Amino acid sequence: MTHRIGLGFDVHRLEAGRPCMLGGIELPHPTGPLGHSDGDAVLHALADAVLGAAGLDDLGTLFSDKDPRWKGADSAALLGECVARVHAAGWRVENVDLVIATEGPRIAPHRAAMRARIAALLGVPSDAVNLKGKSLEGLGALANGAGVAVQAVCLLVKR
Repeated sequence: MTHRIGLGFDVHRLEAGRPCMLGGIELPHPTGPLGHSDGDAVLHALADAVLGAAGLDDLGTLFSDKDPRWKGADSAALLGECVARVHAAGWRVENVDLVIATEGPRIAPHRAAMRARIAALLGVPSDAVNLKGKSLEGLGALANGAGVAVQAVCLLVKR
């Protein structure tokens, strides 16, 4: 097998006073993702997609929210560890595609910066990272800025 595809998903409640870390950057917004780590749902979904494509344990197994070592952890560092494990398993990231669904922070103004940051974390060119924000149209539990949900797809190729 020379190619593998992985799917990742994450969701976090948005809470007032928390830094709004999404896609490895801090967005100016009065609410931010609540989580054991910095709550970056974009990087969490991406890490699970990368790990899943390689057939490795998921993010929650590797960095349990029951373990105090990961309290407030930088999700970029966690993703870096995941990518290192994927490389050690003989794979490299070819490209990723992410959908960020929220009525919290607007994604479009930060899209280029997020793509560049994610590309740097993965060691791929920016055009290998696609990312888009979607409104929830006032529907569901995440409506009215209550949360953020992210879906990620990753393609790995044999190194």
